[in-house]
Amino acid sequence: MAEHLADKKCVPCRGGVPPIKGRELEGLRKVVPQWTPVNEHHLTRAFKFPDFKQALDFVNKVGAVAEEQGHHPDILLSWGKAEITLWTHKIDGLTESDFIMAAKIDRLLGR
Repeated sequence: MAEHLADKKCVPCRGGVPPIKGRELEGLRKVVPQWTPVNEHHLTRAFKFPDFKQALDFVNKVGAVAEEQGHHPDILLSWGKAEITLWTHKIDGLTESDFIMAAKIDRLLGR
């Protein structure tokens, strides 16, 4: 199912849709289990690397996917670590595109 989600395209949110919560959120969370939903508002995940260069290379790959999808996460880069946070700003909550982007990011590492 994660592969199926990663094959989808993020859809630009124009607002006016309710954020994903409750059972729907839990169902999508099972597809990207390494991501943590925070207050049913955003998804976060920390990735660890052996050095800064590998973390930076990963962040650059995430940036390329974000540009391609038109869905841009918050990224914190530090030595050996990249933390990524996803949510849809237009509705101040989660949409399917956040889970699609999470699955695409996981796919970058073959996970």
